[in-house]
Amino acid sequence: MSDRKPEGVSVQPADSQAEQHLQNGKVVENPWRRLRDFTDARIGLGRAGISLPTSEMLAFQLCHAQARDAVHFPLDVQALCDALSVLPGLPQTPALQLHSQAVDRVSYLQRPDLGRVLDDASREKIIALPSASAAAKSDLAIVIVDGLSSLAVQQNAVAFLSPLLALLQAEKDPWSLAPISVVEQGRVAVGDDIGELLNARAVLLLIGERPGLSSPDSLGLYLTWDAKPGLNDSARNCISNVRPAGLSYAEAARRVLYLLREARRLKLSGVKLKDRTQGDVIEHSGGKNFLVSE
Repeated sequence: MSDRKPEGVSVQPADSQAEQHLQNGKVVENPWRRLRDFTDARIGLGRAGISLPTSEMLAFQLCHAQARDAVHFPLDVQALCDALSVLPGLPQTPALQLHSQAVDRVSYLQRPDLGRVLDDASREKIIALPSASAAAKSDLAIVIVDGLSSLAVQQNAVAFLSPLLALLQAEKDPWSLAPISVVEQGRVAVGDDIGELLNARAVLLLIGERPGLSSPDSLGLYLTWDAKPGLNDSARNCISNVRPAGLSYAEAARRVLYLLREARRLKLSGVKLKDRTQGDVIEHSGGKNFLVSE
């Protein structure tokens, strides 16, 4: 075998390559790091040799642990209900404490279908309410669900509801509210069950979203008009990432109010109801799909 090296190719000794990668043991800063002032995304981390700096690796492990904790940490239902009881604008009746058919966190994570339906005891609790009769139809049922992040609900639900309720109270066309509900081990579709049982025209569901590595406390909002079991997600409008480091409570409340007004006017929600609060909505003309060739 020939020991000649190809022309134009520079071959460095292994020791020299390692020394070049290590950069004398210093952390090499990434020029993109300045963009981290504007985002929580993991960019511009720098490097130490050919690896991440130790501080960035530890920060990643901490965020991962916080995301896992957010999934498994139980919701403090009593503390949440106590905070709701002094919130202006809600019905004076105590919050309904409900539960899905997922009996614990393990079954909730393994059987998403069980989290979409109320258990029998919760259904009976709602049916026994005078406000659930057909003659007592309400405009809006607010449902709070632990979801995949009880942290998001514990920290953000009451803080978001405060400006929303103030906006609803200021409306010329008042909104009648059903008793507020708090659901353990629930998923988004459990609001359909509750909306039908409470005889509410619309359901606004607050739920802890799936935690991200930089957002274990993200609250999601789902609006459904004429909710009933069997609906799919195309029948809902979603506003996500409601938290101090994401969408502000005031802005989220403003968007929800707009969607509520339009849902009541058009008697619908979901893909046919556009959020025009930002003024950059892409309309669908109803013609042929441009991706399908003739």
